[in-house]
Amino acid sequence: MAVNSNDTFDVCVIGTGAGGGNLIRELCLQGVKVVALEAGPRLVPEKDFENDEWAMFLKTAWLDPRETRGKDITGLPAWTCKTVGGTTLHWAGASLRIQPWEFQVKSIYGNIPKANLADWPISYEELLPYYEKAEKLLGVSGRVMPFQPGNTNFLVMKKGADKLGIKAKAGFMAINSIPYDGRPPCDQCGFCFQGCTIKAKWNVLYEAIPKAEQTGNLDLRPQCQALRIETNAQKKAHRVVYADATGNLHSVKAKVICVACNSIETARLLLNSESSQFPHGLANGSGMVGKNYMRHLTASSYAIFPNPVHAYKGITMMGLIEDFANNEPKRGFVGGFHLETIMLGPAFLSVFIRPGPKTSSPDALALWGEPLKNLMENYTHVAGMWIVGEDMPQETNGVSLHKEKKDRFGMPIPVITFNDHPNDIKMREFAWQKAKEIYEAAGAIKVFNTPPYPATHNLGTCRMGTNPDTSVTNGYGQCHEVKNLFISDGSLFPTGACENPTLTISALAIRQAEYIIKEMKANRL
Repeated sequence: MAVNSNDTFDVCVIGTGAGGGNLIRELCLQGVKVVALEAGPRLVPEKDFENDEWAMFLKTAWLDPRETRGKDITGLPAWTCKTVGGTTLHWAGASLRIQPWEFQVKSIYGNIPKANLADWPISYEELLPYYEKAEKLLGVSGRVMPFQPGNTNFLVMKKGADKLGIKAKAGFMAINSIPYDGRPPCDQCGFCFQGCTIKAKWNVLYEAIPKAEQTGNLDLRPQCQALRIETNAQKKAHRVVYADATGNLHSVKAKVICVACNSIETARLLLNSESSQFPHGLANGSGMVGKNYMRHLTASSYAIFPNPVHAYKGITMMGLIEDFANNEPKRGFVGGFHLETIMLGPAFLSVFIRPGPKTSSPDALALWGEPLKNLMENYTHVAGMWIVGEDMPQETNGVSLHKEKKDRFGMPIPVITFNDHPNDIKMREFAWQKAKEIYEAAGAIKVFNTPPYPATHNLGTCRMGTNPDTSVTNGYGQCHEVKNLFISDGSLFPTGACENPTLTISALAIRQAEYIIKEMKANRL
């Protein structure tokens, strides 16, 4: 039995990542009383962050049990963070806008067999002012400050691209190139994935949360995991039941409830909130909660060069190639992809450069023996490139509740099912070939085609749309069936586009906050 709270807040936000964090800041700045529930702890960058990939992974990663099904996913299907700030702690900072045409791919691509495509209920033009506001708040280099300087990993990419007539350039990054918003410029240490020790990279933890707290309108509750959302007789979201760090149950009431738990945990929470009013899960009359899970293409290419590259130095993902981000069906597939520089530390590279049965490719043999020894001895000679492509939404890919296994709080663990669509496979093969051509043009002596490792771009599962029969929310993330319940993360994406999603999640959250405030003032919530 939960210990009931007598407090009633204006808004309860569940999750403090890119969606929840931007929403919290914007609401609190406008005088809205917010309680925020975060499953993980609140870390202190100066004390808790360290330039060690394994140490930070163990401190921050969501390692609660999850079961996976499908050919291309295993024990750790997603690399998300369980901490205040969510996955903005370990994101690389890439801040790309979805291209205007990508909001209407159902109309452009037509019917793709086995794909569940849908046009977005909003347009690029509608989202543009919120993109611009997000870029100012996050501090995006190339938009509100100069681009970052190219590191050696980028220079290798550019060398090969130049020889092939391909344009490689600095990417738009939420990493300071100059002092901005009270935070210093990047010191090029190369540990972007581990949490920025000097706070040059944007993170909800030390930007949105402190600004919200300064208003006096935020009650932040770390290590409090939401277990279910309950409704009242009017079928409105009424309160959230959650467990604290010791496992004791509590509840909190709010006039509006916003779920921003990342696509896996958001779907899990709604499905676990079934009741006599919502027997198939909260706001799931369409049956679309948990369906159409996407994770982007996210393959990689790594190459060994005769001379040292030192790709681990400098911003992890600052280099960008956009030449293949268009839709050109003559390639044999629809949709596009970006190539972006990437580098892992020695430990992670040794595991993921050729993932085996314990990582993301159950049928493959991991690199071992003399080849692994050779790679590690040549670590300073390795360059890396990430492939970020649009994957097809499929109704059969998704999140469901395990029928037997539960976590330590008694909540069913999530089951994540994912299989590549034929379009995904064709795009990945094409992208690997282009990456190989670029690296060989730059002088590579060996190129590795690396399949996806645990997903960081988790999308879909609560798609937005105009039709309540085929979507979970409207264009503002407001649930069709429960008007005071909002989805505030990447779960909303009807399709994935081929851009890193954090900037779009942030822009949608800022737009949602504006809408919630307007609706509350009009007494419609």
